[in-house]
Amino acid sequence: MPDPFTIIMAVTTAVSGITKAAAARSAGKAQEDELQRQAEQERIAAEGRELQRREELNKALAARQMALAASGLAGEGTPQSIALSAAEKISLGEGMETLSSELKRAQLKRAGKNARITGNIQAASTLLDTGAKAASLS
Repeated sequence: MPDPFTIIMAVTTAVSGITKAAAARSAGKAQEDELQRQAEQERIAAEGRELQRREELNKALAARQMALAASGLAGEGTPQSIALSAAEKISLGEGMETLSSELKRAQLKRAGKNARITGNIQAASTLLDTGAKAASLS
């Protein structure tokens, strides 16, 4: 029968290891939650930027149309093709902004999953180390 000191040390080591493992797991989960929150904030911000860009585009196109109408030019031919070209360029810029935002959100989500996995691996490693230390005390 092992002496009481060895039993106390083994129990203390086990409790300490379990606590460290739980902390590592919780830290990974907390980091994942934070990165998910950041991804959601990025989505909301991207929607706001998209709305603002569309409003600016509509204002610019309306101003151009008013200028054409005031000058007596018809909305056909070269002025119309210039307006169409400008709208296409703006649309392309919007598409790039949307893609960039989606990539950033996906990166944040992946980083969150990786943080959770890392926390779980650290917890498992801590438990294995604790088991080995407790066994060596016996």
